[in-house]
Amino acid sequence: MSDWTPEAGNPPVSTPDEPVGEEPAAAAPSFEPAGPAPLGVVRTPTGHAAVDARLERLADADHLPADGHIEVYEDVHRGLRAELTSLDARPAAVPGPPGTAAAPGARSAYDNTHDHRS
Repeated sequence: MSDWTPEAGNPPVSTPDEPVGEEPAAAAPSFEPAGPAPLGVVRTPTGHAAVDARLERLADADHLPADGHIEVYEDVHRGLRAELTSLDARPAAVPGPPGTAAAPGARSAYDNTHDHRS
């Protein structure tokens, strides 16, 4: 048995949209694309300022919609490729200290020409 007694008026009626005793349903899901959000990827410094600057550029993609990421990625890729290419470049010849030029006809300690006569 129940101690419930109806109050004045009509008793509560449940409807298919809103069951009795439950909170109203949450707002309908949105089918709109979510806005850009940072991924939270940690970028560890490499110790090379030029490379670190290129990698920091990746953070710009966090604030762009997905179709804008490709431009940032391609820019970073070009920059990193240029940095790697510069490592392969031969350094310019470094002149020795002044006054160390050998006399004409004299051989230096590093002369590797072979002038052997038998």
